[in-house]
Amino acid sequence: MSWAGKILRVDLTKGTVKSEPLNMDWAHAYLGSRGLGSKYLVEEVDAKVDPLSPQNKIIWATGPLTGTMASTGGRYTVITKSPLTGAIACSNSGGYWGAEFKMAGWDMVIFEGKSPKPVYLYVNDDVAELRDAGHLWGQSVWKTEEALKKSLQDPLLRVSSIGKAGENGVLFAAVVNDLHRAAGRSGVGTVMGSKNLKAIAVRGTKGVGNIRDPKAFMKAVKEKKQILKDNAVTGQGLPAYGTQVLMNVINEVGALPTRNHQDVQFEGAKDISAEAMATPRKTDGKKQLVTNQACFGCTIACGRISKMDENHFTVANKPQYWGASGGLEYEAAWALGAANGVNDLECLQYATMICNEEGIDPISFGATVGAVMELYEKGVLTKEQIGIEAPFGSAKALAFLVDETVHGRGFGKEIGQGSKRLTAKYGHPELSMTSKGQEFPAYDGRGIQGIGLAYATSNRGGCHLRGYTIASEVLGIPVKTDPLQHEGKPELVKAFQDATAAFDSSGLCIFTTFAWGLADLAPQLQGAIGEQYTTEELEKIGERIWNMEREFNNRAGLTKADDSLPKRLLTEPAKTGPAKGKVNELAKMLPKYYEVRGWDTEGRPTPATKKRLGL
Repeated sequence: MSWAGKILRVDLTKGTVKSEPLNMDWAHAYLGSRGLGSKYLVEEVDAKVDPLSPQNKIIWATGPLTGTMASTGGRYTVITKSPLTGAIACSNSGGYWGAEFKMAGWDMVIFEGKSPKPVYLYVNDDVAELRDAGHLWGQSVWKTEEALKKSLQDPLLRVSSIGKAGENGVLFAAVVNDLHRAAGRSGVGTVMGSKNLKAIAVRGTKGVGNIRDPKAFMKAVKEKKQILKDNAVTGQGLPAYGTQVLMNVINEVGALPTRNHQDVQFEGAKDISAEAMATPRKTDGKKQLVTNQACFGCTIACGRISKMDENHFTVANKPQYWGASGGLEYEAAWALGAANGVNDLECLQYATMICNEEGIDPISFGATVGAVMELYEKGVLTKEQIGIEAPFGSAKALAFLVDETVHGRGFGKEIGQGSKRLTAKYGHPELSMTSKGQEFPAYDGRGIQGIGLAYATSNRGGCHLRGYTIASEVLGIPVKTDPLQHEGKPELVKAFQDATAAFDSSGLCIFTTFAWGLADLAPQLQGAIGEQYTTEELEKIGERIWNMEREFNNRAGLTKADDSLPKRLLTEPAKTGPAKGKVNELAKMLPKYYEVRGWDTEGRPTPATKKRLGL
């Protein structure tokens, strides 16, 4: 039924690798990927565990549609307890690794304990074994992938690994596959490094053939691919411009966080936009954007491949960065650019390549640099402490600090702890633009009220991908709501959060939801795994997953007080744009959100809610 029905359990302390059957009761209730992997974590790990201790576990999980013909069926998730937030961490990635792992005949791999020395896991269909990674430790993601393909003599090998950042304990280190696809947020790569686990190298030749009703499945898949093709966002905007299509749009809406959320519009937005990437440079007459790229099975192809100006100051003496590589996504371009007031497109591309090469989350990195630049301008931090003059707008400071951070050098060690710890250390915790300790992405909660509520209540801390209300509030998908109004947003946020949990758990990409709803996902799952996956059942599964994650966080010690936003968003009105004069109305939205969730006034799921969801 398109689950492989098997998982790998790896005891890093003992050095053992065992196969065990998938818990099918859990699979039916939580689907796969995010939901199923989180269920295993919640059942097996004490919520109060130190995230960097051997007692924490880390899980790679695919969904029932991963590796199938369904559009975007290449997704996988990495689940653990986050060292950045102390909350549940579940980070999603595309590329080809997830499909390859599923085609090797596995749904999931669970790592427990800690290896006494660096190791990697090699999986070739039914063969799975731990191997020495001493020669790979200290190497970048790029070098690691190259070395494994060469030593194993398999150019089709798929690798999921960490770079120096994960080894050095950067709290927002990422797990990277296919050179520039990443399970990027919440420090999943940090946990991987803490276990002396360098990589998972996979070759799968079995395919995914156990579809319940192949004819019904392929009919549904074909119909839904046509919907993606005909949609303005998934069929035109994302293929042509990628996620960067949003830069000028969000700036005009007055919700582009600028200079550490001091402003909501960036005068340099046009210089770092999708349009700028596609415009020939004045320096060499070439465009930065080379082509778009798709992940496994994807008919959208939103990925960017870019090539830098070889004479730019960041790479003039570094020919290793002259080739075409993963290009800027909107979130990275914002975090490295507007968040710091930097409008040097080439510098942003350099920084994003370093983030990919050594495995760090560009959102948390860039947002933390924004806090550093504000502390510098306030005179709290000096050139001597940072290692460079670091005012807002300094491309040189950005390029310097990304190198320092990934290598754990100098002030880079401080940045690697994230903005919550850094700003607290220097006496200004109010300058950390985070929720639950995770930095916000590229939307201001004053200009877009619903996303502010989504940030505050996200189970993994500040995040847009746990309930992307931007679709409704800005793009009018599936219905247009007023971004400046707080009424109705608790219901909207809940609906987006639950639907997203179901999509994430299927093994498909959340970008399909620009064109699809749960009614489009349901027939694909029905054809693949069973008739019971109706739209209503998927809504319930999504809600079940959300409440399970919340319960874990509550046991971990998070409370109602953690469903918060920084003082800046709640008390400092937006200065320009459509939201001028507005703050985020979280205090008015949160009680209603708890009510529609079926939680008590302290944000805890009630016994009735838990019973209804089978928790």
